[in-house]
Amino acid sequence: MKNATEVTVFVLKGFTENTNLQITLFFLFLAIYLFTLLGNIGLILLVIGDSQLHTPMYYFLGVLSSLDACYSSDITPKMLADFMSKNKLISFRGCVAQSIFAVSLGTTECFLLAAMAYDRYVAIYNPLLYTVSMTPRVYVPLILASFTGGILHSVVHAVATFSLSFCGSNEIRHIFCDIPPLLAISCSDTRLNQLLLFYFVGSIEIVTILIVLVSYGLILLAILRMRSAEGKRKVFSTCGSHLTGVSIYHGTILFMYVRPSSSYALQHDMVVSVFYTVVIPMLNPVIYSWRNKDVKKAVKKFFGQSGVMTAQMKAYNFTTVTEFILMGITTRPELQAPLFGLFLLVYVMSLVGNLGMVVLTLVDSGLQMPMYFFLRHLAFTDLGYSTAVGPKMLVNFVVNQNTISFSFCATQLSFFLVFIISELFILSAMSYDRYVAICNPLLYTAIMSWRVCWVLVAIPYVYCTFVSLLVTIKIFTSSFCGYNVISHFYCDSLPLLSLVCSSTHEIEVIILILAAFNLISSLLVVLISYLLILVAILQMKSAEGRRKAFSTCGSHLTVVTVFYGTLIFMYVQPKSSHSFDTDKVASIFYTLVIPMLNPLIYSLRNKDVKYALQRTWKNLCNYLCKSVSGNAWSLDRKRRWQSLRAVEECEIAVDTEEEAKQMSC
Repeated sequence: MKNATEVTVFVLKGFTENTNLQITLFFLFLAIYLFTLLGNIGLILLVIGDSQLHTPMYYFLGVLSSLDACYSSDITPKMLADFMSKNKLISFRGCVAQSIFAVSLGTTECFLLAAMAYDRYVAIYNPLLYTVSMTPRVYVPLILASFTGGILHSVVHAVATFSLSFCGSNEIRHIFCDIPPLLAISCSDTRLNQLLLFYFVGSIEIVTILIVLVSYGLILLAILRMRSAEGKRKVFSTCGSHLTGVSIYHGTILFMYVRPSSSYALQHDMVVSVFYTVVIPMLNPVIYSWRNKDVKKAVKKFFGQSGVMTAQMKAYNFTTVTEFILMGITTRPELQAPLFGLFLLVYVMSLVGNLGMVVLTLVDSGLQMPMYFFLRHLAFTDLGYSTAVGPKMLVNFVVNQNTISFSFCATQLSFFLVFIISELFILSAMSYDRYVAICNPLLYTAIMSWRVCWVLVAIPYVYCTFVSLLVTIKIFTSSFCGYNVISHFYCDSLPLLSLVCSSTHEIEVIILILAAFNLISSLLVVLISYLLILVAILQMKSAEGRRKAFSTCGSHLTVVTVFYGTLIFMYVQPKSSHSFDTDKVASIFYTLVIPMLNPLIYSLRNKDVKYALQRTWKNLCNYLCKSVSGNAWSLDRKRRWQSLRAVEECEIAVDTEEEAKQMSC
């Protein structure tokens, strides 16, 4: 884009520059954002987890919740960061990305609300033909068409807006990179952009509102034909939530965009933008759950009588299975003691190595770079999943009965999944970091800012927590009514599924899709990054530069190859080819051996880490030497003082004796 040479960063002015007010607004919007995430993610989990909500109406609602969560996450985190920062900067590319996501998600929600209105029309106008009319062949294309329309609309405005010239002020009087405030600071002629904005947004609003009005007009005719008062009340109750959401959302959009440019007042627009980007995503879960009996029943069913997930698990499972028995690695008694010693050594080395790497990258000033920031989180995830598995396995070597409680088994699986999946995406983030460092060395510090680094690790942690909870809840709300012996040394998903009495087809499909997505998406990032790195290396003329680039990437490539190889062997294979004995060996390798090897690989093959380790060791030795010498000097001084004190006391005693003799004479 041509204006990258003119303006490289924008300044988001936000609401106010009053420090006290900024702190108040920070906590207010933080509470709203957390409530938004909790409500929308909770609604998604309910729709996925409760079989009573597996209907097109709730599939649409689940997609709406995901849109609201993403929409709010596109804008609110940056706004919260700006409240606590003096420099409210956003890069040109960051502004482009934020604008594209905001427009695409907002437009998609417009189309989706129209699709939901059509769904309600079919359900009420033709209730007997509803399941035939709204099949997956109908509602899936409606959802995909909504996303396609949103993406195309955002691309049109992004190209039109960011190809303008921004040669003057770079201060955006808004909380995010929205189109009207960007047009206000452009040096170019923006009349075409304003017409595009007016006509595109106007057309989308007219089409979607028309679909909503026609659908509800036909619904109203169907209601008037009903003779049952109870039927009418039920229909109004069903449609009330959707009508409320549609009215609020479309009202703010029309007020914001479909009006002449002369009537724009950016301060008022900022307040309206907050309403539809921050407040509405928070309200939607409340509207659809508070006014919907099916959702309320699903919530009660999910939490049970005590209001916690453990109570639900008890309701389903604890009446039949209260604990599992872990078969372990071997049942031969003569091998238990040697294996205990071996794996204790491996776990202690893993613990010391990864904890040392975390501490080293925190305290050493020479390692305060993005590369070592990601290495610290890699060590943290290694430590996490090895600790989720290792201690329990070691205990089982020395006890007679290798039992694990139902709740502890669920906890072990959830923590293991969080850390193991997080490592996939952290390794892909590290490969992207290496690509930027080698292909764009001059812009490395600008591109890989600390904010970008935190985003690259925070998003995987949040996503992996969601996946972990989804898989754990789906497995442990199934029925375990028979055999309770797990043919493994920890609670993994595949051995647990072999014990489930009910149908596991849905869970197996979910695990297969998630595992394939996690492996393919993260591995694709790694492959593309290293392909671009290889092209950059081949273009280098300096042999020293090539050697240094290969040396930098060697450690990461080794870890990636070993880790992905074992995971692909373990999970991405047909069910018929699974052998639990073979899987045990592979599991030992990636749950205990790899976490031990990673610190060794990165410390032995990395000069910065070796030098930092030497500096830290030297400083520690100097500190200990000073402490010991200081203590020795203090002890010697104390002894000298005691000896001098003893001599003085002797002299005083002698003088006293002589004085006594003289007085007696």
